[in-house]
Amino acid sequence: MIPVNILIVDDREENIVALEALLKRDDIRIYATTSPNEALKIAWENPIAIALVDVQMPEMDGFELVEMLKSNPRTRDIMVIFVTAISKEAKYVVKGLGVGAVDYLYKPLDPYITSAKVDAFVQLARSRDEIKLKNEELQNYATVVKNSADIICTVDAQTLRILSINPAAEQILGFKPSELIDASIVDRVVEADQIAFRQKLADVIKERLTYSVFEFQFETFNKNVIWGECRASYRNKMLFLNINDVSPQKSYQQQLIKSKEAAELGKKTKENFLANMSHELRTPINGILGITNLLRKTEVNEQQINMLNLLEVSSQSLLGVVNDVLDISKIEAGKFSIIRSPHNLHEIVKSVYGLLKFKADEKNIEFIFELAPDVPENIMVDSLRLNQVLMNLLSNAIKFTERGFVKLSVKTLDKTADRAKIEFCISDSGIGIAANHLSKIFDSFEQAEDDTSIKYGGTGLGLAIVKKLAELKGGELKVTSKVGEGSEFRFINWYTLTEMPKEKQERRPTETLLPFNNVSILVAEDNMVNQFMISKLLKDWNVAAEIVDNGRKVLEKLRLKDYDIILMDTHMPEMDGYQAAKSIRMDFEDPKRTIPIISLSAATLDYEQKEALAAGMDDVLSKPFQPYQLHEKISKLLKKRSLKTPV
Repeated sequence: MIPVNILIVDDREENIVALEALLKRDDIRIYATTSPNEALKIAWENPIAIALVDVQMPEMDGFELVEMLKSNPRTRDIMVIFVTAISKEAKYVVKGLGVGAVDYLYKPLDPYITSAKVDAFVQLARSRDEIKLKNEELQNYATVVKNSADIICTVDAQTLRILSINPAAEQILGFKPSELIDASIVDRVVEADQIAFRQKLADVIKERLTYSVFEFQFETFNKNVIWGECRASYRNKMLFLNINDVSPQKSYQQQLIKSKEAAELGKKTKENFLANMSHELRTPINGILGITNLLRKTEVNEQQINMLNLLEVSSQSLLGVVNDVLDISKIEAGKFSIIRSPHNLHEIVKSVYGLLKFKADEKNIEFIFELAPDVPENIMVDSLRLNQVLMNLLSNAIKFTERGFVKLSVKTLDKTADRAKIEFCISDSGIGIAANHLSKIFDSFEQAEDDTSIKYGGTGLGLAIVKKLAELKGGELKVTSKVGEGSEFRFINWYTLTEMPKEKQERRPTETLLPFNNVSILVAEDNMVNQFMISKLLKDWNVAAEIVDNGRKVLEKLRLKDYDIILMDTHMPEMDGYQAAKSIRMDFEDPKRTIPIISLSAATLDYEQKEALAAGMDDVLSKPFQPYQLHEKISKLLKKRSLKTPV
């Protein structure tokens, strides 16, 4: 507790000692002096609450001292008690009260009366200080409320009428505060929200909430609509509301939502376009490759075999271009993923070298391959994408080298207990790249010179894909080149070392595919070439096949007849494969409900393959495919179905 300061002024020291002894306690701090002038100094320098002043003093009597204290704003609130031995006549009491005293004590002092009176004034001083502090707080609060940028108001909890409101109401709503006093706060909310707003306030009152935040639309004097964030509190049968204009934030949020929706729509449109483009381009290629494969099994002469070879090379070339375009689109759409698994790195690079060596031999180019002895064999790697990077870089090197050499070297730059930093370097003595074109060769559909595609062909996508794949794999791709002397591309990345699992025996495409006995398959395919190709394959395997061209016909056929497997294209008119598969799984009874379904789709996007499985299909085979791949999937599902069927 803060002590109350009391000043004792008496020209006789013994009187001061007597009063000090009488008043001494922990909640009082006493200042004492025999000099009126010293008393003025003490009162000026210290917050004196009570002064006990002797009336008769030689230099300046008590009346004069009190007059001087009361004339100064800093000391005028001191409560003065005169201590006197002169007559108790009314004229002296009136004079003392007239100069500002609040009471009298008469000598000789009665200890009980003196202590009681001083105690009463001590309590009064404390109460006065508390009131003063509260007034200062209220004054500060009033200043904050008055100058607040938010609407601050009190509302009667029973009638919801406004009791007080600050000037911000005019700035935000356009109404003067006087116009809103005694009006319903509910009327300021737009008509469509008034019931909900009233209910919200009722909930705050019912739950006696000390803090609640909610947003509503308010109508201004000019009939404009703003968004207000309301912070409400209930106390003493009153609601205290703070209303903040959040219209700019709301507008920004709505713009963000619209932008997000537009971006999602654009993304979805792009994904649909990719899916359709994949289907429309890869489906006919599948038919061409399939028919080529079927023609090889017929009686053909050497000239026809050469033409079939050319047809297959052209188809594979077209498929490569399509895959490049789709890969770039998938990377940009964020639908491209790197899947690492244990692989033998030595086999990967040797395979790439072997595949491209014949191209180098055709051009009489020396093709050099160097594999450092410290390069680890078994690593965690996405072999398909590493193969794609090396094939693109080496194909480019061979394409743009007329004489001299192309070199593939693989070496270890750094190594830890479980990781290795490996560099794949592809160098050549080809045409080279000008320094001012080095930056743009990695852009999609760009080549080093405007006439490069005319002289050498290509889409300009290879290096763009390599660059993006390198970034996705967490590696770096560096290039140095000099016109007329050649180029050097270095792909560097860290790989985790691993042990190779026992390899599974896989059926080779060249193996004879065994026929199926007593197997009936329903094929849903809308492309006539693919219909012919698939039906011919199935016929060669002794399969009884029926062909329909949309999902609705699949359901009609299945209602009339039993089949062992359904081969389902996903993109078909009237009803697509996804819808048909869902209908089979939901609307049919067993065993037709559980018939194995293989999705034969030209889709390359991961989400489409996941969508096929989610629709109820058992497996997915992407077009174009090799006959042995389809044979394997049919065999696997027939075996699985036979194990489930009771004997």
